[in-house]
This record gives sequence, C-alpha cells and structure tokens, in this order.
Amino acid sequence: MRRLLLIPCLLAAMLWAAPGFAQTRAQLGPLCTTDTTPADQMIDACTKIIALKVFSGEKLATIHFWRAVGWNKKGNYAQVIIDATEALRLKPSTAVYNLRGSAYYDKGEYDIAIADFNDALRMGPPSGIIFHNRGNAYRGKGDYAKAIADYDAAIKAGPKSAFSYQNRGSSKQALGDLDGALADINEAVRIDPSLPQPLISRAVIWRAKGDIARAIADTTEAIRLAKAKAPANIMTPPGSVLISAYTQRGLAYEANGDTAHAKEDYAAVLGGVASDAGSKANQATAKVRLALLKEADATPRKTAAAPAAESSPAPAPPASAAAPAAPAPRVQATATGQRVALVIGNGGYAHVKALPNPPNDARAIAKSLRDIGFTVSEGLDLDRNAMQTTIHDFLREAARSQIAVVYYAGHGVQVDGRNYLVPVDIEFKAGSRMTDAMVDMDTIMAGLDDQIRTNILILDACRNNPMAPQMASTGPSRGIEGGSGLAAPATLGSGSTLGAGTLIAFATAPGQVALDGEGANSPFSAALSRHVGTPGLEVQQMLTRVRAEVVAATKGKQVPWSNSSLLGEVYLAEQ
Repeated sequence: MRRLLLIPCLLAAMLWAAPGFAQTRAQLGPLCTTDTTPADQMIDACTKIIALKVFSGEKLATIHFWRAVGWNKKGNYAQVIIDATEALRLKPSTAVYNLRGSAYYDKGEYDIAIADFNDALRMGPPSGIIFHNRGNAYRGKGDYAKAIADYDAAIKAGPKSAFSYQNRGSSKQALGDLDGALADINEAVRIDPSLPQPLISRAVIWRAKGDIARAIADTTEAIRLAKAKAPANIMTPPGSVLISAYTQRGLAYEANGDTAHAKEDYAAVLGGVASDAGSKANQATAKVRLALLKEADATPRKTAAAPAAESSPAPAPPASAAAPAAPAPRVQATATGQRVALVIGNGGYAHVKALPNPPNDARAIAKSLRDIGFTVSEGLDLDRNAMQTTIHDFLREAARSQIAVVYYAGHGVQVDGRNYLVPVDIEFKAGSRMTDAMVDMDTIMAGLDDQIRTNILILDACRNNPMAPQMASTGPSRGIEGGSGLAAPATLGSGSTLGAGTLIAFATAPGQVALDGEGANSPFSAALSRHVGTPGLEVQQMLTRVRAEVVAATKGKQVPWSNSSLLGEVYLAEQ
C-alpha cells in the first residue's frame, strides 16, 4: 500500500559543497541524487561515486541512501536494506530509517518495519510521513486500532494527506465500519481525484456493500489513471497500483457473473511485475481465480444421476452411514449472500481406505449451518472434477458474503508443506504427480482472500503423508498412510488484502490422526454439530468447547487445534 518518502535535501546540499569535487558533481552528482533519475542511471552514478572513495561519514551515508532509493525504484528491497543499513552505520537519520522500514514493509516483515519507524520517530521531529508508514505496517499485521491511531496522527500533521485518509478508511473497513470507511475514502478522492489508489479502496467497499456496478466503475477509472500517469512518489512499488486495480476489478466482474472480463483482468494481473508482498499476494489470488474459471469452462458438469465414483470397488459404508453417490443438491446463494458455507464430506474412496462417517458429518454440519441462516453448498463423495466445480461455484457465491465457512471431512494430506484435500477417485500411480490428483487447500484460501469477509475454515481430516510406506494400521482413521501430518498454515491469507480475518481449525493437533469414530459421526464433527448453532457463542469459545469434548471422548488421543487472525469476536449464530 502507499508509503511516503523523506528526502534528505540538506545532506545532499552538504555533499555537493565538498571541496575538490566539481567535476564529479557535474558528471555524476545530479544523476545520483535526483529522485527523477531513472533507477539504473541513479544506481550506476552512486556506485561510481562510492568507488572513488572520496567521501566518508555523513556524506558517504547520503550516497548510500540515494543508491537505496534507486534500488527501491526497481523493487529490489534486499538491496535497499543493504544500502540503508550501511547509511545508518555511517550516520543514522530519520530519512534512512523510514526508507529501510518501508523496504521491510514491502517484504512483509512488519515487526522489523515498525522498529525502524519507531527509531525514526524517536530521532524526531515528529513526522506525519513516519506515522503514516508505521500505520501501514500495523495494518499489515492486522492491528487496525494502532493503524487508525497512526493515521489520525498523520492527518493531524498533514490534513491534505489523501493516502492517510485512504488507508484509515481501509482500516475501518477491515473492522466492519463500512460507512466510516467510505467517508474517509471519499475525502481522499476529493483531496486528489487524480489518484487511482483511493478508487481501488472504494471499490472494495462497494463490493462489500453489494454494489458491484460502482466497484467496476471505480476500478476501471483507477486503471485509466494508473496507465495515464506513473506514480509520483518513488516509494510506490513498481506496477503495484495496476496489479491491485486489475485484481479488484476482476473480483468485481466475477461477482457480477462476467467471467470473460474477469479472466482478462486476472491475466493482466499475472502479466505484471510483482516486487512487493501485496502485489505477489494479488497475483496468487488472480492465479487461483483464473485457473478455477478456466477449469470450470473445460470440465463437463455431472448430472444428478451420474455417480461420483462409478468404478469404485471400495466397500460400501454401513447402512446407517450410506450416502448418495452423486453430489447432493446445492442451495444457491440468496440475493444478499451475507453468510455462506461450503460443506464437503468424502468417505467412499475407491483406491484408499474408505471412511464411513464423512458423509454423515457433512450432512450434520450442513444442517446446523442452514438452521442458523447460512446458505450452504453441500457435496458428498466427490471426485476431483466435482470437487473443483463445487469449490469454484462456492467461491463465486462467496464473493458477496461477509462470513464464509468452509467445512471438509475426509482424507487430507500434506506434501512439501502444503495441505491437500483428497477426492474419492484418488489413485496413486508410480511416476505420476500425486498432487495433481488432489485439491490444494491454498486454492480455497487464496480464492477467499479478497478483503471483504471473515473466513472460517474447518478441516476434519487426517494429518498423514501419503509418501509414507505403511498404511494406517489401527482401525479407520482419516489418514491414508502414516506420516508427518498436515502442515500448520504459514499465513492466514496473504496479508495483502487485509480483510476481516481468517480462522482455520483442524480436528487434531499437528502430527496426529483425526479419528473417524465408532458411531455415526467423528468425535470432532459430533461435538462441532452440537455447538456450532449455539446462539450468542463466539466462534473461538465454540471451538474451545468442541476441543474439550473431543479430548474427553477420545481420552486425550485427539486434541483439536486452531490458528486465527480474526480481528474481533465472530458469532455464527446470533443471540
């Protein structure tokens, strides 16, 4: 997101006043220390000056600072940090701390960025620019209260700061204050209508409010402005504005059912050069969305009478747990689409251990969610094509939601630190890519990472590695083979979109097996279905109750686990 730069003009003036440096000043000085100089020329000029070994101390620090500015223009934040660190060693300054902190911010290292901005503020004098940039880092961490406080300070110091209004508005939006967010971002547009960034932020709010036409209009204008004029501030990561604008317009087109234009915009996102963390995350989202749209176009939909695993030789589940072979009918999203859920239960596996209970578990959870007002997309015993189609349809429905719940029961594995859900037609063959036959959990997480909702993901799946040589040996468990288990998520969403937060809950702790259970439901899903519909029960308190019941029911063999970036209390069932 937009960050601001302090230029050490006084230091530059002192540098070129140095005696005996007239020729170098004429040839290299302006190229090195002029912010409009192209990046490669700036870096080359500063490098030649450093090689002359004429300067030391404060003056050499200034040269390193300007070379860092050149690296920043190229999006090479590792080199920015190297030069800024050397400048700080030679002569600490507010400007250099700000530059290095901004580079750490663009790398997604928010705590280090905040430490640099703190040092800049301690050196003084207080600066609205530093408050603004520290607010960005707090916002990157999801600490929106501190971010808003810093933007307040930035606006007090500079009432005409369009970007501080924009980012304060985005922070309010993340906390659910859509009207307050809209007021701030409208003020940013009023202050400087030539800026594309506030229009992109406003488009997110329009989409959250369900006004897709306005979201498309704002992002279209943002794209026009970004193409017409390059960012004036050299701290803006190259290409980041266009990548963000195309991503948001693509999401708006998709929410509007215009998949052709959505695919064009996602392709434009992937064609850009992503240097900062936000742009890389936007490209990850665009990649997932585009792949899902293309796969939906190429995959024939099964009719209701077609079985999901026609050739399955797996033993049939007991009569009490029997499930229809075809995916269950899915209820379409309502016009408002405020609370949606995806529920999948896979148990009738053809080539790996069958699980009796996942279809039962899915039915129970789907009913509990419908009873508290969720629109539920439900699928039972799905092969890979059916899973991909069901997930795609759900992600499209979720585009207008405020809360999205994903529940999966069945086999699940991790490969190389990534989690995969296992369709019922899975078959591991020598020489084939195992992951191609499964569904990457990151696909769902990236598909939901678009700023406007709270996401709750619940996996009642195993934590076993399919590469291990031994099959699980003690009764039915939600594992294919013994191994290292599912991977804990490295991040809950990319951090670029800064939405309302994500919670992901697993039926068991890392490295352990989630039991299928001896009754009609797994221990985890049985407890979850009892508590998910409790009125007025906050979701993390609900999971605490579920955890206690599962531990008691399994005599400590299974301990549910969760990780959360939620920003406040979330209630699935209203009081």
